[in-house]
Amino acid sequence: MNILENLKYRFKHAGIVEQLIYVNLAIFLLVFVTNTFGFLFQLKTNFLVEWLALPANFDDFLLKPWTVITYGFLHTSFLHILLNLIALFYIGHLFQQYFTPKQLLSFYLLGTLFGGIIFVASYNFFPALQNVAHNSVLLGASAGISAIFIGIATYIPNYELKFPLIGFVKLWVLACIWIAIDVIQIPAGNAGGHLAHLGGALLGFFYVRSASNKKLDIFKSINQLFTFTKKEKKLKTVYKSGNKTPKHSVDKTRNQEEIDTILDKISKSGYDTLSKGEKEFLFKQGKN
Repeated sequence: MNILENLKYRFKHAGIVEQLIYVNLAIFLLVFVTNTFGFLFQLKTNFLVEWLALPANFDDFLLKPWTVITYGFLHTSFLHILLNLIALFYIGHLFQQYFTPKQLLSFYLLGTLFGGIIFVASYNFFPALQNVAHNSVLLGASAGISAIFIGIATYIPNYELKFPLIGFVKLWVLACIWIAIDVIQIPAGNAGGHLAHLGGALLGFFYVRSASNKKLDIFKSINQLFTFTKKEKKLKTVYKSGNKTPKHSVDKTRNQEEIDTILDKISKSGYDTLSKGEKEFLFKQGKN
């Protein structure tokens, strides 16, 4: 098995959290490879970053609508991706204790989508951001991770995590701190990024609330796109009949099925491959 096949095998059999981490790491490595080529050929910009990052300018966004999702897998700083993937690892596994892998993926993608929409809308609505919309872009997994974290904090707000030197802290407290950090940092810089984080957090909150409150089920159509559980089959009404199938007929059918299985095994692998029990069973049936 070569390296590529080994990586494919590991990715295929990994959990959804690990798969998201692998995708983010793969794109991060590609960015550095393209940076190297860009330096050697004296290119001013990295075409991969331009292709995947979400532009704040609405006209630029219309030319690259896919970026409202792809930015959530793009990082250009080692510290940025390190912090995001550590958060995704721990928060994602906590989330999976109460939700399914498909639900985690939907929270990540929808949080990324909603965060991107808030980002573009903010730069085209708030006067403080309109002047810099033409050269601002969004990248990073923070909006998707915020949706996952606020979603699980909304679902189990009194769940406690233990921190060294602090002790046990409830999830709702951590969620408030998480949101407060983004709110107070908006004037300090990267306002669009912090607003995108808040957009993802808002999605996670209302997504969980809509699932537990039918009156607030504003994501019903979205939930149908991401089917989390298999639909239960409708139970058929069965009417009892006085004519019951004789027990010996049922046993005869089962015996015949087992005989067919053994004969099929003989035709494929030979008589010697039969177990002792299969040989005895076949011998007894031959005497009947």
